[in-house]
Amino acid sequence: MDNNLIKEAQSLINPSPTTRRDFLKSAAVTSIGVGYVTAAEPVIAQAIKTDFEGIKGEEITFTSQGFSVPAYVARPTKTPKNGLPVVIVASEIFGVHEYIADVARRFAKQGYLAIAPEFFVRAGDPNTLGTVAEILKEIVGKTPDDQVMADIQAAIDWAGKNGGDVKRLGVTGFCWGGRITWLASAKIPQVKAGVAWYGRVVGDKTASNPSHPVDHAAEMKAPVLGLYGAADTGISLESVDLMKQALAAAKNNKAAQASKFEVYPEAPHAFHADYRATYREGPAKDGWVKCLAWFKQQGVV
Repeated sequence: MDNNLIKEAQSLINPSPTTRRDFLKSAAVTSIGVGYVTAAEPVIAQAIKTDFEGIKGEEITFTSQGFSVPAYVARPTKTPKNGLPVVIVASEIFGVHEYIADVARRFAKQGYLAIAPEFFVRAGDPNTLGTVAEILKEIVGKTPDDQVMADIQAAIDWAGKNGGDVKRLGVTGFCWGGRITWLASAKIPQVKAGVAWYGRVVGDKTASNPSHPVDHAAEMKAPVLGLYGAADTGISLESVDLMKQALAAAKNNKAAQASKFEVYPEAPHAFHADYRATYREGPAKDGWVKCLAWFKQQGVV
């Protein structure tokens, strides 16, 4: 298993020695976007709850490579004639649980058609596993990058047939999804901009992960805003610097040259995850403002 991924995952874990297998028995995930995953930290009171005024949320499915992939979709209740800007929301290793669904609703409040695909559906349900290590081995490790890129493309195709304007398309993601954001911005031509929240950019190469974002700097199709924490124990600033250098070296690639980073000095990994102890209100809110501004600057909205 990728040692960098293990380090990143360790930064997700609450140091409390108590087991998480009994966590949320009364609120287990029964459908996509509902409840919180067992292996995530216990939910704390600050968890943001976005209401449904002016928007709607639902579970849909789309077909990717012959497989029915579920996704949580949030959108305004009214669709303009020119369609809605689209944002693909890539989850943490915990899949599409309540936090990711709420992020989708936040985008819907801003006028987006937000789609959060359950990329892990073929490998299994993260909520059935009690530890991060099990999820990494049994779920994440069995979800190939190429499959995820195909699922994103299929989600884009679905959006284009359901009120989305795929000429205005952004991708964002958290942790595992941050890395996926970098890859999608390099591999999928329709993407106009990406916002990667603490996604790793280097790592060991495996059958499922044959390359990493740093390997694709010269192939960028869309500029990415990278949001990182200097106190992240799983993603080093040295690795972020390597990505900066690779992008700077891609002098003939406009998207690479336009990519930017924001590093928050005291923020840990998962500083945007408002349901966990890693949440840092200042960087989370500032990052959200910068995310929305980045999509606007790059023509997504």
